[in-house]
Amino acid sequence: MATAGHFIFSVLVLGITLAAAYVEELDDRFNEMRKSESWLVEFYAPWCEYCKTFEPTWYDVAAELKSQGSHVNVGKMDATVYTDAVTEFTIRGYPSIIFIKEEKYFHYNGRRTKDDILEFTNRVSGPSVRALTSVRLFQYALSHHQLFFVYIGGRSPLKGQFYKVASEFVTHNYFFSATVDVLPQEVTLQDVPSVTVFKDGTYSVYNEVRDGDLSSWVDRERFPRYFLMDSFSLYQMGERTKLVAVAVVDEKNPSAESIRYKSLVEKAAREYSHQYSANFQFGYVDGNDYINGVIMGELPVPSLIVMNMSIDGYYLPGYTVETIEDLLQFLDSILTGKSELLGGNGFLRQIKRLYYHATSALKTSFASSPFGTCFLISLPLVVIGFLVVGICTAERVDDEKADDGAHPEVTQRKRAAVKHSEAKKKD
Repeated sequence: MATAGHFIFSVLVLGITLAAAYVEELDDRFNEMRKSESWLVEFYAPWCEYCKTFEPTWYDVAAELKSQGSHVNVGKMDATVYTDAVTEFTIRGYPSIIFIKEEKYFHYNGRRTKDDILEFTNRVSGPSVRALTSVRLFQYALSHHQLFFVYIGGRSPLKGQFYKVASEFVTHNYFFSATVDVLPQEVTLQDVPSVTVFKDGTYSVYNEVRDGDLSSWVDRERFPRYFLMDSFSLYQMGERTKLVAVAVVDEKNPSAESIRYKSLVEKAAREYSHQYSANFQFGYVDGNDYINGVIMGELPVPSLIVMNMSIDGYYLPGYTVETIEDLLQFLDSILTGKSELLGGNGFLRQIKRLYYHATSALKTSFASSPFGTCFLISLPLVVIGFLVVGICTAERVDDEKADDGAHPEVTQRKRAAVKHSEAKKKD
């Protein structure tokens, strides 16, 4: 049994070592290397605990790209050493993942999973717009991508706009071009050329009069109508104009109320999309950790909440939501201004948020390492105490030195005055 255990351990160590061999530790030479090659780079800090946890996933990404025969190289760079790269690529946190090709680069803002990073790499490493030249290729795109955009037609000003928007949003979605003859039979278009989004088993056609400029429309449509949201996707919502309506549930311990909330939100997303999709993004979240940071409180699980992530504001229903009619009434009250907007990002609110995040970080740190946290908190106080004592001591020493260094005659007068005063006291 022990021999088998040692064998399994050896195989695991060998696998990790081989995968790590596909990740290159980058240095100053990277500026020359990137001119002729494409690179997927992780910027890390040695003190970052999450970077250490993420390391096996990064090795898996490198190994998978290698097995696929990809031309993309995978590397990692210590951002605390090569600070010029931090400035050039606008690194704001660790680990940061960036695809770099010559002078172009794309930040990855999705989930830190192997599959999501690989899909991002496949999107940005190829052309912004890929051609679907046959019915088979179009069916392949439908079966392999939950959401994608298609330009249909020949040369036109709309095509130029589409290609420009594709280069802007290729980090998030796939963009294709096609001709009418390769479309599925169920797709009917009133006008050609046109731009269409395929998602959730159906499609919607862009209309400039109704939807505004193409870039804004793509930004509104680039998420599924209803999906599981995480901290990364919620963070991205802050850059959009839509409100985010979510059911907050516990996926590990689902209750009847959780299931009901999820089904109501999904029904609003799918069956009432024509009425609410322009203003609301629908989904659900597993747990309330991220949302608690937004509202600076404890949101019960399960719950329903609508958030304006651009200003950290939120709405809560003032009644129990039992039916789809209750939910739609809540959404309508938000659109008409009857529901109260809570939170926000005013000055006082920002001060409170800083305090909330600081105390939350201390609580988390104390729970995992109480002695270490106490040491970190007390260290500044001890340093300040030593400084105060040092200053007071220095003043006394300076006074004594001043007396010792005074002119001899002055010192003798002082001593004589002291003796005279003592003699009077004795008398």
